[in-house]
Amino acid sequence: MPVEPRDSPVPANLRASDPLEGLVARATELDAQAELHSARARFRLPDGVIYLDGNSLGALPDSVPDAVGQVMTREWGDRLIRSWNEADWWHAPLRVGDRVGRLVGAAPGQVVVTDSTSVNLFKLIVGAARLRPGRTVMLTDPDSFPTDLYMAHSAAGLVGLQIRRVPPQDAISAIAEAGESLAVVAYSHVDYRTGERWDLPGITAAAHEVGALACWDLCHSAGAMAVGLDESGVDLAVGCGYKYLNGGPGAPAFAYVAERHQALFDQPLPGWTGHARPFAMTPGYTPAPGIARLCSGTPPLLSMLALEAALGAFDDVSPRRSGASPSR
Repeated sequence: MPVEPRDSPVPANLRASDPLEGLVARATELDAQAELHSARARFRLPDGVIYLDGNSLGALPDSVPDAVGQVMTREWGDRLIRSWNEADWWHAPLRVGDRVGRLVGAAPGQVVVTDSTSVNLFKLIVGAARLRPGRTVMLTDPDSFPTDLYMAHSAAGLVGLQIRRVPPQDAISAIAEAGESLAVVAYSHVDYRTGERWDLPGITAAAHEVGALACWDLCHSAGAMAVGLDESGVDLAVGCGYKYLNGGPGAPAFAYVAERHQALFDQPLPGWTGHARPFAMTPGYTPAPGIARLCSGTPPLLSMLALEAALGAFDDVSPRRSGASPSR
């Protein structure tokens, strides 16, 4: 919930007689000196409110209302169907995906904004199993966000994977034990309950040692800290647009497939916007080259373009300036 600040910068219960006073004063000093301190002015927040719930819904960037208004009145209202070309609506999933990619350490052409986190996770788990035929085991965190577990079990059941629920701190030893039977590990980068950051580079490297793939949920790290997908050799990743990326309620999610896997990636929800020739309207499906094959249906343009405008708040910001590195 939003926290109302007190009149004093130091709460009454933490003043001079309290040993924590120095910590509070130091935190206030560091906040004032932080490189990103001025970024708060880029967001619309009620006066006098300290907002600490970006993990659930990001604040509204100041640029979004006008951008969405222009989309509605000029692009949709005036240009109508012409905006698919004139405003480049058609390429928005890839264009916005590249902007997200910069924040999670992915080179262009590896991230697409499409669908929801749940739908994208389903695509990636099934696609991972198809990239590793004959392997029968998947590892995941027993304490993952519930939708991750629901989707993991549904997808695993369809492709014949046995799920082993292993806490992230035990993942590396469990990976070695599973060996060549392991197809994919699927973990969240940050524990949604505790804020604990797990060892993305180490778990990814361990999976690769046995020939398996690593799939990461970045919902609670994208936009909040450095991730380093390419740097760490991650294979697959998903994340949402409405938390730290500030895309608004119901903002579309994103999916990452490393370039080295894209040509063979066989996603289970093929749709017309992921077709190599979408306007040919052929009865047979041929996947588009590259990350575009992750698209399925017509994108939600209003919410996608709101996310694109929101990402402008990060234009001169590097995730590494937060002080958080890709490693644990």
